[in-house]
Amino acid sequence: MTTYKGINGFAVQSVATDPSPLDEGQVWYNNATYAFKLATLTTSGTWASGGNMNTARNSMGGAGSQTAALAFSGNTSGGRSSASESYNGTSWTNTPNINTARSSASGFGIQTAALLVTGNFNAGDNSSTNATESWNGSAWTTLPATVNNARNGSFGVGTQTAGIIFGGYTPPVGNWSQTESYNGSSWTVVNSLNTARRGGAGAGIQTSALFFGGDDSLTATESWNGTSWTTVNSMNTSRSSGGGAGIQTAALAFGGSPLTGATELWSGSTWTANPTGLSTPRYSMAGAGTQASALSAGGYNTDYTAATEEWTGPGSPVTRTITTS
Repeated sequence: MTTYKGINGFAVQSVATDPSPLDEGQVWYNNATYAFKLATLTTSGTWASGGNMNTARNSMGGAGSQTAALAFSGNTSGGRSSASESYNGTSWTNTPNINTARSSASGFGIQTAALLVTGNFNAGDNSSTNATESWNGSAWTTLPATVNNARNGSFGVGTQTAGIIFGGYTPPVGNWSQTESYNGSSWTVVNSLNTARRGGAGAGIQTSALFFGGDDSLTATESWNGTSWTTVNSMNTSRSSGGGAGIQTAALAFGGSPLTGATELWSGSTWTANPTGLSTPRYSMAGAGTQASALSAGGYNTDYTAATEEWTGPGSPVTRTITTS
């Protein structure tokens, strides 16, 4: 009779504690629970609770990764916020405030080198700013470089010295299709979106970006090649004011309005709905990270929330008990 040792050249290891880290296909016997176990890969992603923010708010700018994130500005029950916080993968710490309190701003970069652009500084939609602020890991500085057209509700991606913003709302014009690119010292107007909108989410870098969802075009997705926008396959769930993370060919969309926790993964050509969404459905949150490892912070549910959730994408090793069924 063929044995596991005969096939693989070694016997099944007997241990009192499940091994870590896991390798796909790894088999062992847990002599404490009297069970054979196997390491396999997940086929869907999951959200898990992280540490709450210090200030409950929505419509923030965000930057960084799941374990080194930054959230700044936003809207609270008391009005526009100047709060800024950093996340270490476990808890949030207050950092020095931004200089101009605002909501519905664009944010991008990393935890120690981020950019805050545009936003809404008064109640309602009839105020927008073109101000840009830079974060160096210890303080925010208002830069002389301002965007060419003030707006709110746009989305931005890239680094502190090579970024891009797109869409938004410009009073009194309305929804905006304009795209502007930043080279570290000045903003330049480049080719516009095919569909003007605000409140969309995005992913990517300055020369390779994705924009999805948004007011009046709730499932539309467009891809940026550094020169122009191309309309590609739409999302499965209509939404505006959702969260985004990842890159142009591997993006993540989550949450949004109408209130949803729905999460979708972009393969570079199509969107696939994940079986489970955010534990707390919400919209206007800050997002950060990659398709495999992302963060959703703050937002609005029935009220402003400080909740943080951490995303682990499909393909992660998990332990399964081997049965006879």
